[in-house]
Amino acid sequence: MRKPPVLTADRAAALIPDGATVAVSSSSAIGLPEHLLAAIGAHFETTGHPRGLTTLHAINSGDMSDGLPGVDHLAKPGLLSRIFGGSYPAGAASMAKPAVREMLETDQIAAYLIPTGLMFQLQRAAAARQPGILTDVGIGSYLDPRLEGGRMNRVCPEFVRLMRIDDHEWLFLPAIPVDVALIRATTADPFGNLTFEDEAALLGTLDAAYAAHNNGGLVIAQVKRLRPDHHPARTVHVPGALVDAVVLDPTQRQVAGIEHDPALAGMAHKPIDRIDTIEFGIQKVIARRAALELAQYDIANLGFGISANVPRVLLEEGLHGEVTWVIEQGAVGGLPVTGKPFGAAYNPDAIVTAPDQFTLLQGGGIDIALLSFLEVAANGDVNVSLMPSATHVTAGVGGFADITAHARHLVFSGQFTAGRKDLRIADGRLQIVRDGSIAKFLPQIAQVTWSGGIGRRRGQQVRYVTERCVLELRPAGLTVIELAPGIDLRRDVLDRAGAELLVAGDLHEMDPRIFRPEPMGLRLAPPRRPLVQG
Repeated sequence: MRKPPVLTADRAAALIPDGATVAVSSSSAIGLPEHLLAAIGAHFETTGHPRGLTTLHAINSGDMSDGLPGVDHLAKPGLLSRIFGGSYPAGAASMAKPAVREMLETDQIAAYLIPTGLMFQLQRAAAARQPGILTDVGIGSYLDPRLEGGRMNRVCPEFVRLMRIDDHEWLFLPAIPVDVALIRATTADPFGNLTFEDEAALLGTLDAAYAAHNNGGLVIAQVKRLRPDHHPARTVHVPGALVDAVVLDPTQRQVAGIEHDPALAGMAHKPIDRIDTIEFGIQKVIARRAALELAQYDIANLGFGISANVPRVLLEEGLHGEVTWVIEQGAVGGLPVTGKPFGAAYNPDAIVTAPDQFTLLQGGGIDIALLSFLEVAANGDVNVSLMPSATHVTAGVGGFADITAHARHLVFSGQFTAGRKDLRIADGRLQIVRDGSIAKFLPQIAQVTWSGGIGRRRGQQVRYVTERCVLELRPAGLTVIELAPGIDLRRDVLDRAGAELLVAGDLHEMDPRIFRPEPMGLRLAPPRRPLVQG
């Protein structure tokens, strides 16, 4: 059998030709081939090559706040010319803007924002030599060419096309042939077979390898260690027949801020009594109210932000395991991790590939999705992808558009206003001492990440949960259906919204238990579908 060479990162970088299309497999700091990306940037600084690269990132490559620049290593004039991403480096408001953001915002590179699930499908299409993909994900959103067509700046040619087949609207995205795949695994054997025993996710590594290999390109794998003999076949995720070169990085970390936790890789069990619950406060209030939308045995998707706290609400209430969480990076079950390592889970039941997870998500195979919002329009449209006042703070769309396309129940969570504010909870009541000056419910929003009109047409049931009220998307428009104890409808909601809101005739108070620090005695609704009896 062929034995792919073990190269230095610089030698591997020298293999990448000018003008290549490079697929990078990662999810922020999960599965990030940081050593390879750094070497490509350094090689360019020294030699001026490779030049004019197109890079593909199904999920953002890098974690700026943890000292892992990722794609920013490539953000150099002359090196990078075009980029497709499901998300981009976010950075914090207190940090310098990521270099790749600066380049795309100043039209130095052509940049596209393509939902993560579609990015994975494009890799599969390229691998199978298909012309592209047809999808209704993103119809009516920023991805629709009648709006922005996924283009992030003025130098982008049209990429997404609208097509009509049998009276149904579809978006067509052409496949992008891949010349080089940069992937990461844990261990390589002498024949290049790759195992992922320390990795928190498989992501789309195999699909990226197929896309490059089938196009006559190169597959370069970064690993933490080498093994002297064959892997057992059942443990191999990427076969060595696809791998052209291996680069060793013994310093490779599992995820941001964590050297190695076998419970994140599904290789050990972490006792749930060692997992912290969340402190009582505004975010916990919102997460508790979102949890009330769950039913027993739901298959539920979680998004980044406030919603990521909901599993810890269930943990505190003794309901851990009553809902199966699915995360776009591939974890099924277990307890999703919050903060920087988001995308991983403690004690998952399974870790599937991200492209396979998106088959479940895009097809509406989940019962409910708990997600966040930046802005909401009066017609129900949601923006999570663009903050006009600080574009470099938002990471982009990720899997949001894929997840929301056909989920039967959607819960969008967030605070009612933005800006500096003083909200207090005392004696089971919410008090607004000083409200935020920025309205988040508006006549129009900066970018449509999910279309309320399309959601109504597809019969989706949609609620918007905030600390002071709950709203529902009804045929007539966005309707206030619940108020927090202590909140005045006119003063604190209607007059603080930037758009006209409707009020339900049966308006009632939010469950008062969520505004008290002790466990609320939560009970989930009965299962949504009949259970097969043994």
